[in-house]
Amino acid sequence: MMANLTPTATFDFVTVLSQAAVTYRQPQCIRPSAEILIKALLQAEKTAKQQRLTYPFEFLLGKWQLCFVTGTKKNRGSGGIVLGNGLYVPKFIAVHVSFNATLKQDSDRGEITNQVELNPVSLKLTGLVQYFGKKNLLAFDFNQMIISLFGRVIYNRAIRAGKVQTEDFYNQPIAKLPFFGFFLVTEDFIAARGRGGGLAFWIRDT
Repeated sequence: MMANLTPTATFDFVTVLSQAAVTYRQPQCIRPSAEILIKALLQAEKTAKQQRLTYPFEFLLGKWQLCFVTGTKKNRGSGGIVLGNGLYVPKFIAVHVSFNATLKQDSDRGEITNQVELNPVSLKLTGLVQYFGKKNLLAFDFNQMIISLFGRVIYNRAIRAGKVQTEDFYNQPIAKLPFFGFFLVTEDFIAARGRGGGLAFWIRDT
């Protein structure tokens, strides 16, 4: 594992997350429940903060399959946002995210591709990323949409009419951009909290 995570004595979140990754690839196996997996993700996030873990951008590079995600909902009492119910992504829908670095060495800039495949339709969004390693924050912005049907591209257009330029993106404060705050990065799976407050868990595409 890339992170030297120390699980708590009462709850081994590392084992739970490892089991979720393995059983998602093997549907015949019993997966950890959504409730247990959310508990593991929250414990991983807490541990990362306590241990002040940081990850270089290069650890995120590659293609990852979305395995589990949570929504958010408003807390009627406080008016804040709390986690909603989590769910495993159905196997008949393939959702992948890919991160690629620029050609410059030691660069925290690169490209992102988010692809959703529901045969025979494929939707792909591409754009730019900038990684802030001290906070494990990855800001991104999609600027191209590609739709394919039976493997043939039927739509390929710039998003926002091509008004988003590279330098405009890099000059934007992170508060104005969508982002992921990664709190767990290993060789086999990664996890993050999105700007909206939801949690996402990906496994490396094999």
